[in-house]
Amino acid sequence: MLPCCFFHSIGFILIVISITSCQNNSNNKTQTTNNSNPTFVDIAPILFKNCTPCHRAGESGPFELMTYADAKKNANKIKFVTQTGYMPPWPADINYTHFVGERKLSDAEIELIKTWVQNGAPEGDISKIEQVPVYYTGSFLGKPDTVIKFKDAVPIKGNGTDHFYVIKMPVQLAKDTFVRYFEFVPGQRKLAHHINGHLINYENGKKKNIQNGLTYALDEFSDYNALYSQMNILNDDTTFPALTPNTVYYLPGYTPPVYPIGIGGYKITKTSAILLKNIHYGPSDKDVLDSSYINIFYGPKPKRPVYETQLGTFGISKIEPELVLHPNKIETFHTQATLHNDISILSVNPHMHLLGKSFWAFAVTQKGDTIPLIKIKKWDFKWQYYYTYLHPVKISTGTTIHAYGTFDNTDKNPLNPNHPPKLVTQGEGLKSMQTTEEMFQFIFTYLPYQTGDEKMDLSK
Repeated sequence: MLPCCFFHSIGFILIVISITSCQNNSNNKTQTTNNSNPTFVDIAPILFKNCTPCHRAGESGPFELMTYADAKKNANKIKFVTQTGYMPPWPADINYTHFVGERKLSDAEIELIKTWVQNGAPEGDISKIEQVPVYYTGSFLGKPDTVIKFKDAVPIKGNGTDHFYVIKMPVQLAKDTFVRYFEFVPGQRKLAHHINGHLINYENGKKKNIQNGLTYALDEFSDYNALYSQMNILNDDTTFPALTPNTVYYLPGYTPPVYPIGIGGYKITKTSAILLKNIHYGPSDKDVLDSSYINIFYGPKPKRPVYETQLGTFGISKIEPELVLHPNKIETFHTQATLHNDISILSVNPHMHLLGKSFWAFAVTQKGDTIPLIKIKKWDFKWQYYYTYLHPVKISTGTTIHAYGTFDNTDKNPLNPNHPPKLVTQGEGLKSMQTTEEMFQFIFTYLPYQTGDEKMDLSK
């Protein structure tokens, strides 16, 4: 994550994974609650809404769930993961706050799946099975207008350490246009820890050829001006081109936002580039190559730019006590910030690493009223969504945002990378971004408040 000044004008568009229309848990109950003999006809709508977006060819699910044959073959697995709550993945507590695209099964749906499996997973009348969703291969969001790929595959050594790269992805378009959102698609999903990408726009006549120069380099440079020169990033007169930070983003489980038309977006010139600085790959036990790509979706000129800031690590607020995780202890840390302008929060992103245990954020107004923001009872590093509210949440001037993070640095934490546990800190610079170090961040995107923002439907 990059440091960000509060209310610094950064056009940004982030969001939680948003594949289906928003339905809260109370609206998510199946119509066949009392069905004592369910068939795949009854189960299919549950799978299609909550499972197939990931469980399809080319996506992160370990097996497909697009057909009855797929579901029948994996019926016992489906029963187990839904009974235990392991799947579908939705770490946020829906009893605390609701968000767009919630993937949380009702008790009735879980029981329906259990009964179906115990009855032998019957198919039922195939003519009544709901039509399988149609997906565009290589995207969660449909057919992109443009796709840009790594010019050269990036080598990741299997030496068990984290790797940080700077990567240039040239863009050549027919004309200047506007982008609604970028979708980063990792080639190595299991290794992609996070990506911060910036948009570089070249003014007409300032850059003849962006294709030349290094396309990637290990992020080991103290002199980035020299690196950017080697990568042919600078204008032809050696000045630095216009850069829009944090336009491309990725975390495990992340999918870019689809805000209502006119909310967020960027201008992109016909000669431009995406500078991934940095792209962080987690440790690998074997040598692999990464050939990730970015889907670009065009849109109208944005009427209201989206901004982003964060509390905690690299953010606008201090962590108390200092983020030092002692071995064999479970410890809780706090950070807070008071706002000096009225804003409308669109989405939130809690961020911790492997030692994270739980996360809780809320706001307290000057009158003492509490505004619930998010609660995650069981942190899951693999699913770090940008959670988007059903409607923007107004935070008035003088309101204080609080975040609490609990970390488990004991042997009872199965994800603890250290055995026996050792002292862990957030480190400095790139070291703090290593998977084996820690972070405590509460990131959120927002709009400067306008009357009526509370009624805006963010699910459309």
